[in-house]
Amino acid sequence: MSKKLLIIIPCYNEEDSLPQVLEQLLQLQLPEGYDMEIAVVNDCSQDNTKTIAELYPIMVLDLLVNLGIGGAVQTGFLYAKDNGFDIAIQLDGDGQHPPEELLKLLTAHEKTGTNVVIGSRFLDEGGFKSSFARRIGIRYFHLLNKLFTGKNIYDSTSGFRLFDSLAIDLAAEKYPDEYPEPASLVLFSKAGLSIQEVPVMMSERLAGKSSIRNFASLYYCIKVTISMLFLFIRKPN
Repeated sequence: MSKKLLIIIPCYNEEDSLPQVLEQLLQLQLPEGYDMEIAVVNDCSQDNTKTIAELYPIMVLDLLVNLGIGGAVQTGFLYAKDNGFDIAIQLDGDGQHPPEELLKLLTAHEKTGTNVVIGSRFLDEGGFKSSFARRIGIRYFHLLNKLFTGKNIYDSTSGFRLFDSLAIDLAAEKYPDEYPEPASLVLFSKAGLSIQEVPVMMSERLAGKSSIRNFASLYYCIKVTISMLFLFIRKPN
């Protein structure tokens, strides 16, 4: 029996890069035993992201208000849970995550049964590593995650991730709503889910600009630190 695989692509104003990402995904040869569906979550984009996504044989989840990355990804998890998907893979719509690299996430999950598999740009040489300033921030979140989870997660801000059914169910209910990648690792760890990093090659974004720039990066660090702390001290329901 085939495993149902959902590719979740959160998008905000990605009209220039999304076509290449979707075309590469639709041409991707998966290992036997997987039945793939693609879901673009259009986070109330102000450009033609929705119109472009609707040209492809995929599911388009169109948000009427902008929820941010956490809310957009959680929408994908809710769709995955409601439709009985066994595995979900989050992949950015800006071209930073080459679709063929998701095969490495699948292979790691098949071999180990890990609940959450993170594609890391820092475990191998090569590929795009991000700016120097961002690498400092990523190093900071590595140390913070080690403190809160006891795990060495070197690329805790990576949005290139695989989730099994247990992780999908938890994320559909409790995924952090803003800048969620580092904070969600505290959530998964406290729930007893296993987390693994695997090396992947990443690229520079094809178009557009990141929302985390200049002063916003300091705001990002402060807000995510508070979010991680609250998740760490919160009592389980």
